[in-house]
Amino acid sequence: MSAGALGAAAPVGSRQAAVCRLKTGPAERAGYERIDDHHRRLGPRPEGGEWLVDTLAQSGLRGRGGAWFPTWRKWAAVADRAERSSVVVINGSEGEPLSAKDRTLLKLRPHLVLDGAALAADSLRAGEIVLYLSRGSLSTDRAVRSAVEERNRAGLSEPPIRIVRTAHRYIAGESSAVVRRISGGEAKPQFRLRRSSERGVNNQPTLVQNAETLAHVALIARYGSDWFRQLGTEFSPGSALMTVSGNVRNPGVYEIDLGARLGGVLEAAGGTISPPGGALLGGYFGTWLPAGSLLDLPLDAERLRAQHGASLGCGVLAVLPEGGCGVAESARILTYLAAETAGQCGPCVNGLGALSETMERIAASRAHPAEIDRVRRWAGLVRGRGACHHPDGAIGQLTSALTVFADHLGTHLAGRVCPGQSLAGFPSPPASKRGWR
Repeated sequence: MSAGALGAAAPVGSRQAAVCRLKTGPAERAGYERIDDHHRRLGPRPEGGEWLVDTLAQSGLRGRGGAWFPTWRKWAAVADRAERSSVVVINGSEGEPLSAKDRTLLKLRPHLVLDGAALAADSLRAGEIVLYLSRGSLSTDRAVRSAVEERNRAGLSEPPIRIVRTAHRYIAGESSAVVRRISGGEAKPQFRLRRSSERGVNNQPTLVQNAETLAHVALIARYGSDWFRQLGTEFSPGSALMTVSGNVRNPGVYEIDLGARLGGVLEAAGGTISPPGGALLGGYFGTWLPAGSLLDLPLDAERLRAQHGASLGCGVLAVLPEGGCGVAESARILTYLAAETAGQCGPCVNGLGALSETMERIAASRAHPAEIDRVRRWAGLVRGRGACHHPDGAIGQLTSALTVFADHLGTHLAGRVCPGQSLAGFPSPPASKRGWR
């Protein structure tokens, strides 16, 4: 995705005309920002330390990888156990098919992300930084390799940066899967009682942080927590990157003010091609939303959860065309997620497999009406029983689709052809990859 990628001055919905955020800097066509240009624009990175953990707590920054966990708490957990050497991991794997924000950021602003990792290493006494990338994005790979070489030539005072590649799988970016792969194993979630902050890469205390989160850290360290809070709300301060796709005129990666509304994001993306038929917010583990709720939907994480039972997740908005069938799209996504299971527990292997087969029949209008009761019963049995959150995320998007698109569901269960089933405009799930390394 290129339109709206990076290079504009202010985040979508910003109440200020020009604020320095992730999007500030050279346009995408200029390629990645070299280290000399990066330093001229922002100055050298400050030194990290215990002060930065306190500053992050005051800023209210939450992780942008999907869970929105308070960043400072992750750092503090590692700091409490980092009397010996720790490890900082930049998680840039981005297995979510609808997301492009992290690889876009790493491709265009790699030094911003690497600055954040170096600040974390300073603060947590880390002896190594690991950049964790999925295979397949050659342009991102070239940019980060060049950026690491630039930093080595510049003689920056920071731990060595090691690049580890992983299979392009949906759950390869899950924290315990990241630790397992970097330690030499497969990129599958682990059955572990200890957190990575206690025993992570090669049994060392480990901070696993999303690439976008570390880019925010690099700016907060330079400008402070009050600056960060100039955007957003009290409970959801700052900005965030969002990948917008589907039924919009200008799909791409946009930076959004978390105090704005979703209607502003759609406007920045050129508006919808046809009236929206609903949208998926948060990616394949996200929540389906009815068309009528989109324009006024708040982006504040607390209000999203409390009022709509939704989350920005990994920062994804995929818009259906008018009349598009969310039941059919949800079934396609569920089939993809069932194929992406690590094969380590029954709820994923058997539960998601059975659900996807049944939903495929329903989407094709070939199921007995009673089968929807079986789907709902199985969904309740699968939820909360996996070794990781993979089944929970898959069930979450499915159950929201069954609620939001109840009219379409009735058409399928009656054996009639749903007119929105074959409408184009929504990105289809990719084919599942093989291998876990």
